[in-house]
Amino acid sequence: MNEFTGFTPESVDFLWGIRLNNNRDWFTQHKQQYVNSLYEPMKALGKELFEPFQELPGTVLKVSRIYRDARLHHPDPYKESLWICIRQDVQWWAENPCLYFEIRPEGISYGFCFWHPKAAAMEAFRKELEANPQPFLELIEQTEAAVGQPITAEAYKRPKPTQNPALQRFFAWKGDISCVRALEPGEAMFRRELAQEVSDFFEKLIPLYTYFQKFGE
Repeated sequence: MNEFTGFTPESVDFLWGIRLNNNRDWFTQHKQQYVNSLYEPMKALGKELFEPFQELPGTVLKVSRIYRDARLHHPDPYKESLWICIRQDVQWWAENPCLYFEIRPEGISYGFCFWHPKAAAMEAFRKELEANPQPFLELIEQTEAAVGQPITAEAYKRPKPTQNPALQRFFAWKGDISCVRALEPGEAMFRRELAQEVSDFFEKLIPLYTYFQKFGE
């Protein structure tokens, strides 16, 4: 496998092309562009990003393909993005914490996400938080300081009650718990150094990822 050297303007051109021409004829004509400018670079990036996780039990790397699952009966046969996901080997990633990288026509995004935790998982999280708040509060403070941005989440319209004012922010969390960076298309995407930048960001998020694993599947 080739080393990751960055994406290219052709990577973005292909994604815009598939968005505007989501059909088999157009894709067939541009398949080599997809392989060369998207799929192979994404596999190479995934290999580099996964190196620190290889020894963690049950941790897997998933690299998406452009083809949609025909069982979903989606009207468009191809996806408009490609992504990498580092997570536990579980049935449905969305109910479990993950570290991910995604490229879309609008640019790239990467970071931590716990997208659709089950209601029971969030209830277990709140019980753990109520019983032992300090380690989590320190984790949040240290992580936000390390990455220089807040950890965000979708909130309940009516936050769950807590007697601890320091926990009110977290008792409002419902799902889509995330810490993500995004870049618009440009030179920052087209450099070899992108792999190290993403890897450094992932490293700072590992404690957060590890903490939420106990509330996954």
